[in-house]
Amino acid sequence: MKYIDIKVKTAFIVHGFDETNQEIIENINDDKYMRKLISIDRIQSISEDYILVTSSHQRVMYWEYDDTLENLKQKLDSAGLILN
Repeated sequence: MKYIDIKVKTAFIVHGFDETNQEIIENINDDKYMRKLISIDRIQSISEDYILVTSSHQRVMYWEYDDTLENLKQKLDSAGLILN
């Protein structure tokens, strides 16, 4: 299993959908970044603002990260994890 080392904080968690198919969202907005080793397999997407990761119980979480998208792309590319 491969991991990426990055500082993140939880922005919000999607717990699923309600009876009208609207997302059930819990806003977290943690104050401090926490350094984590994140399994690459958990990452669904990375944007300028968030890393979308899978969580337990079929939930997904949006994490803010303390880096740039370009730096993350370089880390992933140097590990052979980006297809061009």
